[in-house]
Amino acid sequence: MPLAFVGCAARIDRSPVPASLVSQAAIPGLAHARFWGDEVPADILTFVKLHMPGTSRLAVTTPRDNDHPVVEYLALSGGAGDGAFGAGVLVGWTRRGDRPRFEVVTGVSAGALIAPFAFLGPEYDHQLREIWTRYETNDLVTPQIFAGLLGAEALADSTPLRRLIEKYVNRRMLDRIAHEYRNGRVLLIGTTNLDAQRPVIWNMGEIAASRHPYALGLFQQVILASVSVPGLFPPVHIRVRAGEHILEEMHVDGGPTRQVFVAPAQLSLRTFDQLYPKPPVRRIYIIKNGKLAPEYEAVEANTLAISARSVYTLTKSQSVGDINRIYDMAQRDGAEFRLVSIPADFSAVSSQAFDPQYMQALFARGAALGRAGNAWTTTPPEASHSAAKTR
Repeated sequence: MPLAFVGCAARIDRSPVPASLVSQAAIPGLAHARFWGDEVPADILTFVKLHMPGTSRLAVTTPRDNDHPVVEYLALSGGAGDGAFGAGVLVGWTRRGDRPRFEVVTGVSAGALIAPFAFLGPEYDHQLREIWTRYETNDLVTPQIFAGLLGAEALADSTPLRRLIEKYVNRRMLDRIAHEYRNGRVLLIGTTNLDAQRPVIWNMGEIAASRHPYALGLFQQVILASVSVPGLFPPVHIRVRAGEHILEEMHVDGGPTRQVFVAPAQLSLRTFDQLYPKPPVRRIYIIKNGKLAPEYEAVEANTLAISARSVYTLTKSQSVGDINRIYDMAQRDGAEFRLVSIPADFSAVSSQAFDPQYMQALFARGAALGRAGNAWTTTPPEASHSAAKTR
């Protein structure tokens, strides 16, 4: 009886969007802030011009390659503490001196916490280094295992992580992102709408440029949602208008639906050729914040160890599938493909979810690879080894 009483007390009351109104749900005052990540509207150009009005300026802001515009994409994957690798790659790339000014940057989970800084360029390298080498687990979450087992939303409270995001993601950053967005650059973050079981892509530039009183809070919420691993971190409840009602959606880590993305798989990038005076040269760079090669580990014979290992294996397999889909898109649409991931020989071991010593070592390894510039592969992990080449 006492346990049942505590469990009921921990229950979260919700006002979810009913299934019949899911397609109508929108952020009040920010109707064009997001779109489904698994569908392509029939008239995609009209949709993009409406939801991403800055895209019409892409043709005049991109560099030229033999009179052809160059459009460069950066896709940042999830990976929890392994996000230190992607941050390191970018900082090392800056030191190399040829880091692109990406037209499109996307991020999921750990990648969502890197993406805004990567989007704004080398000026924000210091913040990247600080976020990914200074903080440990206790700085980001507060365990609440007992409450979680008795009906709370998660095994940990992510309030410290929310405060960390609020510290670095401020109005000044949004103003900078809005400026770049108006010049035709695009920043996209992925979350998972848990009620709908669908990926949601958030147009962060549109949010930043809106000057809506809720813009900064929503921007921060989206990043927090994207890094909120279900079960471990609480979901983020985002207020929406559906019909005549103000309701809420439950958003979590983008990883359950997409570990890394560029655009919906069925979308042809060539569709956007009409925005340019000549067909552009496209280059897609993917930073996988994790290892892609199988890693042997003798699993302890207990429920938690088996469950954790299974989820980790599932996540790795999903990453491979997502990367393969992006490669297929690149092949179909004539884009150059570049991929870097944590090398199989990186042997440091993390003692906690966010271990500063481990992340410092991983950041340093990523920085070395970024500076060397020769770690990018041009084929996905499951391609024939004989076909694999390095840039």
